[in-house]
Amino acid sequence: MNHSLVEIQDLTHTYPDGTEAVHRVSLRIRNGESVAVVGANGAGKSTLLLHLNGSLIPQNGTIRVGDVHITKATLSDIRRTVGMIFQDPDDQLFMPTVAEDVAFGPISLGLAPEEVERRVTAALHQVHATHLRDRPPYKLSGGEKRLAAIATVLAMTPDILVMDEPSSNLDPRARRALIELLAGFRQTKIIATHDLDLVLDLCERTVVLREGRIMADGPTSDIFAADRLLAESHLEKPLRLQACPVCSRRGPMTAPLPGFGRNSNPDEPEGNRARQ
Repeated sequence: MNHSLVEIQDLTHTYPDGTEAVHRVSLRIRNGESVAVVGANGAGKSTLLLHLNGSLIPQNGTIRVGDVHITKATLSDIRRTVGMIFQDPDDQLFMPTVAEDVAFGPISLGLAPEEVERRVTAALHQVHATHLRDRPPYKLSGGEKRLAAIATVLAMTPDILVMDEPSSNLDPRARRALIELLAGFRQTKIIATHDLDLVLDLCERTVVLREGRIMADGPTSDIFAADRLLAESHLEKPLRLQACPVCSRRGPMTAPLPGFGRNSNPDEPEGNRARQ
């Protein structure tokens, strides 16, 4: 039995100006996986993701989600299964209030008003944003917009979440809150990002793209340990895996920074040294 949820075979996409953004990409993602797609700017990450919910239709090659191939005729079915969260939340928020934005998808499915309301309430609750319900999107912060955009997708109850740079333009606190939120989602997650520390937190598998081609596909820990691969793909290790620049400059711990060691001024009372 084939347990694959998403299967891409020989996908190639060339833009009208002749740029080949994706070249013969083949990829299989199983139910419940969290997979990162990483690469430098122009590597083809966003182009690949846009194919997964039919925003782009394959020119060459095929994409199958479950038992359904992505074609113009199957877009409605695909978009019930695959939820796309774009890099810029303003691409998804266009109604007068957050609640109306979250309701837009369920209404387009022809659901009864009671079911629409249930989904809106559930989606906003899931992202801890019920307090944003009646707010106009243009008055929200970047982090609040991100939560509202995610809620618009969750209201469609997708099995797969496809996210393009979900942590971009977020302050550190909002970024951490987003990571904790995404970690609790049970859907299959496919995340294109430059935030490799986010990848460490969320994705057990990483795919590296370079110039539209897959350079590597494997456990995240193995990918981030491959220094040559990262260098050739114009990537740097996550900050948590890099040596501390301060520690490496000052040498052994027996040589403390001025003002922070017990022996920094042995004639000074210990209480004063502790308050420095």
